[in-house]
Amino acid sequence: MYPSDLTGTYTLDPAHTRFGFVARHAMVTKVRGSIPVKEATASLDADDPAASTVHVVLDVAGIQTGNQHRDDHLRTGDFLDAAAHPYITFDATDVKHIGGDSFEVTGELTIRGVTRRITVPLDYTGTALDAQGLTRVGFEGSTVINRKDFGITYNAVLETGGVMISEKVTLEFDLSAVKDA
Repeated sequence: MYPSDLTGTYTLDPAHTRFGFVARHAMVTKVRGSIPVKEATASLDADDPAASTVHVVLDVAGIQTGNQHRDDHLRTGDFLDAAAHPYITFDATDVKHIGGDSFEVTGELTIRGVTRRITVPLDYTGTALDAQGLTRVGFEGSTVINRKDFGITYNAVLETGGVMISEKVTLEFDLSAVKDA
């Protein structure tokens, strides 16, 4: 069982939080990237996890894959269309304690103006007092989405018969949240 002192209101620490993604490229390798947090809050209830709330806003303009040309392309209408849809959002509709340190957070993910319900399995990684004396909690997990479900259909056929970019995209979460005083 996780600690009852997990109950509280938290703000995600953008400097120690990563919202990442992984997609196959040319069907032989993976491209990894991240999208920075614009704002993110959570209200956790250890006694009644279903009463917990989570709200996350990611800034599409800040997408990073380590390649400026690719990052610029991902911001265009071929992919995330940052000009028309500058943010990716997630709002939890249900939080379940599965057992031990495992949770499932279900909610509405909006990418490119399209909203789909997803469930994210998360593992509680611990609680600590940081150097400033603030209570910090950690969670990590991942889930797979189909980018076409969110209207991201751009692709190119390879000479070998495959496609340039996989439809499946793994979303990765490394979360560090600071408890509000």
